[in-house]
Amino acid sequence: MEHFEEYKKQNEPEKYKKAENWRVAIGLQQVDGLTPSKYLINIAKDNIEGKISIDEANEKVAQYYKQNPAKTLQEHNEKEADEVSARITKLLSTHTFSFSPVELMSIHKALFTGILKDEITGKIRTYDITKEEPILNGDTVIYGRSDSIQETLDYDFAQEKKFNYQGLSNKQKVEHLAKFISGIWQIHPFGEGNTRTTAVFVIKYLYTLGFETNNDMFEKYAKYFRNALVRANYQNLKKDIPYTMEFLNKFFGNLLLDENNLLDNREMQIKDVSPKEEKSSQKSSQKSSQKILELIVQNPKITTTEMAETLGISRRAIAKQITNLKNNNLLRRIGPDKGGHWEVVEE
Repeated sequence: MEHFEEYKKQNEPEKYKKAENWRVAIGLQQVDGLTPSKYLINIAKDNIEGKISIDEANEKVAQYYKQNPAKTLQEHNEKEADEVSARITKLLSTHTFSFSPVELMSIHKALFTGILKDEITGKIRTYDITKEEPILNGDTVIYGRSDSIQETLDYDFAQEKKFNYQGLSNKQKVEHLAKFISGIWQIHPFGEGNTRTTAVFVIKYLYTLGFETNNDMFEKYAKYFRNALVRANYQNLKKDIPYTMEFLNKFFGNLLLDENNLLDNREMQIKDVSPKEEKSSQKSSQKSSQKILELIVQNPKITTTEMAETLGISRRAIAKQITNLKNNNLLRRIGPDKGGHWEVVEE
């Protein structure tokens, strides 16, 4: 992140650490395709230079968007990236931590309060989800069932808490940690924001275990981290695709063991689907678009978050489908994002 390169060269540990936290926080927005604004970069530099505290930085960002409400989708994305980046930086600047599912939920709440709907922020999701993954050619990971999330989380945390690392090599320890994190992510406790929440939890947990992390990994390879989690939790035996920890182990090897593994997202891309499978994927996409149009006919003022909850897919997937519908002149937006409504274009 070239905005903060100067702090890597300076021999000032405090500034370097602050800059590192900001780099990680901003880099993690990649997992949802978000890019922070220039305004946030300036706020971050003021914090690194000691002109404002991290609490003041968060307050300035919050006040900025109160005075300049986001109107377009791009502005909403920048707002989310800015606010979540500032909040991640604040969490990373403190060393308080409790190894429990409650800690995971509190991190989610700290990151997404006021961004996601109150009823889902910091709370276990109550609906099942699927997510179309580009790395899987549109297929989805099988995520944890909503009615068993709490029990599964409690079990996984209890198993990790009593696991004995003594006698293991550092590589074995790291591979075990990668497996634990992979399992927590597959449960996907929240409707949205799981990967960013998991990443913050990982960094803080590793610190308590005494690991020195190369946080440049989360800054530069956040998308790789997410895709590696996807491949660790996806199998399709019909296509001869097994679960694989190979890519996640490479990431954690670089993160914790100073390995120099090549991290290339293209390695994780599953083979091209057959024409028949591609047709099936297109059919599924068309089905989702039709369901969105039906929801809009029923309620023209429905929000993308409400659509996502009803259909059990992510807001990003909804936004993508809406963009396609608008580009194909099947849907239009009347009025502003807030206070306006959708209109289905009848042929």
